[in-house]
Amino acid sequence: MKINLDPSVLFENRHNGSNETQVREMLQIVGADSLETLIDQTIPPAIRLRKASNGTASRLPAPKSEYQFLADFKALAQKNRVFKSYLGTGYSDCIVPGVIGRNILENPAWYTAYTPYQAEIAQGRLEALLNFQTVVIDLTGMEIANASLLDESTAAAEAMTLLYSLRKENKKSALAFFVSERCHPQTIDVLKTRATPLGIQILVGDHQRVDLTQEDIFGLLLQYPATDGAVYDYTSLISVAHELNIYVAVAADLLSLTMLTPPGEMGADVVVGSSQRFGVPMGYGGPHAAFFATRDAFKRQLPGRIIGVSVDAQGGRALRMALQTREQHIRREKATSNICTAQVLLAVMASSYAVYHGPDGLRAIGERTH
Repeated sequence: MKINLDPSVLFENRHNGSNETQVREMLQIVGADSLETLIDQTIPPAIRLRKASNGTASRLPAPKSEYQFLADFKALAQKNRVFKSYLGTGYSDCIVPGVIGRNILENPAWYTAYTPYQAEIAQGRLEALLNFQTVVIDLTGMEIANASLLDESTAAAEAMTLLYSLRKENKKSALAFFVSERCHPQTIDVLKTRATPLGIQILVGDHQRVDLTQEDIFGLLLQYPATDGAVYDYTSLISVAHELNIYVAVAADLLSLTMLTPPGEMGADVVVGSSQRFGVPMGYGGPHAAFFATRDAFKRQLPGRIIGVSVDAQGGRALRMALQTREQHIRREKATSNICTAQVLLAVMASSYAVYHGPDGLRAIGERTH
């Protein structure tokens, strides 16, 4: 038997796909007499590859083997000019301690994005998540925190929907959410996407010039530090907002809070952000564990899992998921949020990073980084 190893041999000629009879039946259903006709009806001419006289696509190079492709690809990549970036827009490279990388990130026993449903067999994982919540509460100056969310942008969107649901009597008809233009661009984009189906209007502008007397504004989102690195004191702005029954959320850099005034002390109602800087690799943009902290009075509206301390049948200390009646797996469409899956593996890494370095170590890293 002769095997053709030419890399130009098309894969579709060798795989188990639809036979001719099945293709004809599918074409008949969609109203096309041939595959060429189907392509003409569905693919715009501007994005099609034109074939040359030899039958190959005119804009594609000749076929290559995998080894040849990788060699050429590496040569092409070496033409890039790599500069050091000082604007991470929320993401920054960090050092992953070997003990955390090997025993958590690379350990199959930790491989899950979920908080554990069976508390009886997951006390260790729950303790790591309780540590995560404790670190977030300590650094943000808030009263309660959850066991992580998906990323900073979606956490900001959850903050917006939480504040929307908490609108006070004179703001019940307010539909505008003001977002500082100094927030990270990806956060602004996600907020716009989430706001549209809810009928919320996103107002992007300068937080130093915003007119809070507008009756339609129910909440603000501020970045701390700003996406360009500037550090603002939001105390007076938050105070004015509260006088007008406007809630304020702050998206904060967790590592910077080892040195800066916590948003909770400024009066923030919600603090969100990413824990990526606590020993989690950038991973080309993710995944990373977000955090969400707020006031104890808002705990019934808090999205995501909450790990709480309870007592077992023998009267000993035990950990479990708390206030689960808020959540989608119980309340279904009446849940306070559709967020269930979190980023537990990365949250465990971040909490372990905080324990590994301790308060003084984290502060030293923050001083060196900033």
